[in-house]
Amino acid sequence: MESAILFEKLKEKFPQAIKGSTDRFGQLEIQLEAKAIPDVVQFLRDDSECEFNMLIDIVSVDYSAYPDWKEDRFGVVYLLKSLTLGHRAQLKVTVSESNPEIPTISHLYANANWLEREAFDQIGIRFEGHPNLKRILNHHEFVGHPLRKDYPITRRQALSANESLMDEMIVRLKEKGWE
Repeated sequence: MESAILFEKLKEKFPQAIKGSTDRFGQLEIQLEAKAIPDVVQFLRDDSECEFNMLIDIVSVDYSAYPDWKEDRFGVVYLLKSLTLGHRAQLKVTVSESNPEIPTISHLYANANWLEREAFDQIGIRFEGHPNLKRILNHHEFVGHPLRKDYPITRRQALSANESLMDEMIVRLKEKGWE
């Protein structure tokens, strides 16, 4: 689907959510309100003309060191692709430093579960409604978020007690029929 047509379709369907768009090298970038993410993503996934059936990545960004940046400090970029139709899109949202929260899309794409946990762990963005939002790359006693621009790069943090991962294992075992 051509970028301009896709953008117009989204503007018509979600007029209050769309803040703007750009087309860079044939890939559509759409800026929207954070609260609209689940509805927009579900529409893009389920609509027969869009068929964005693959979530490639969720990328979190700290814009605080960007020159002349005037918007909210944090951003989240959703990279989507249609495996059947071959087109791509980027959905971009920003969230404030005081309330870095976005609704989850883990119920729409299975890999969003881990991608959202990574954004939470590294930047500190919370995903409302996520089934198990806890650290995934840093240990559970880690203080802060290492990909924030103000995190001290030489800071060391020791782990004093291992964390049990049985909460996740029990769910997986039950799914496989073990009790």
